[in-house]
Amino acid sequence: MSDVIQALAQAIDNKHPAVLTTIVDIKGASPAKVGAQLVMLLDGRTVGTVGGGKLESEIIKIAGQALETKAPGLHHLALREEGPDSIGTLCGGEVTVFVQAYFPSPRLVIVGGGHIGRPLKVMGEAAGFEVIVVDVTAGEDQVPELEQVALTEDSYVVLMTTDHISDEAALRIAMKTPAPYIGMIGSLAKCRTILDHLKADGLTENELERVYAPIGLDLGGTSPQEIAVAILAEIIACRQKKGIQERLVKTRRIG
Repeated sequence: MSDVIQALAQAIDNKHPAVLTTIVDIKGASPAKVGAQLVMLLDGRTVGTVGGGKLESEIIKIAGQALETKAPGLHHLALREEGPDSIGTLCGGEVTVFVQAYFPSPRLVIVGGGHIGRPLKVMGEAAGFEVIVVDVTAGEDQVPELEQVALTEDSYVVLMTTDHISDEAALRIAMKTPAPYIGMIGSLAKCRTILDHLKADGLTENELERVYAPIGLDLGGTSPQEIAVAILAEIIACRQKKGIQERLVKTRRIG
């Protein structure tokens, strides 16, 4: 296994983003060779080479952009001082590079599990999420099990413990993280009461808008499986930046 592929595999195993760049075509003079590869890691380190110099610098820049856009693509670079796709060199050739970003699976964290959590776990895994079920002790105002889970910008948290005390404790932990989705199951009265507690402790309306409560899109289903579908649909809508109006309607209902 080459050093490049080994570095990419290690990043994937460690659930870290990485970008693989591969030279796929060359016309004319070029410092790169077809098949040359370079992997860029999240911290900016690189392994391998795609020709060095200005060409490699431009390809690394494209790799950095791929971490932002998450879109794979072919990129044409002209090794000339002027003209379309020129990079300011004198070789005179042309290079086509394929850039592919790799990201860890989004994480679905189900706090409490139970009769809805079980189908949600199965559906979440089928939808490509890494699913973590956090078991908690009922009635406790501390949830150390959740504090041990790394919640990132690509973590989606579902609170469905057996009681409001544990749900509120878990919510307080989740609110301190960058998780873009925090959903809490329960009646309007329960959700309103818990959010009022957080308001009394100083959290603002803007901060509490991150909380999806009651949880799930209003699809009309009532079985555990149907509710799980509604929750997962809302999570996917959040991840894809859809469903904003549904969220605003819920916020008005609770507030």
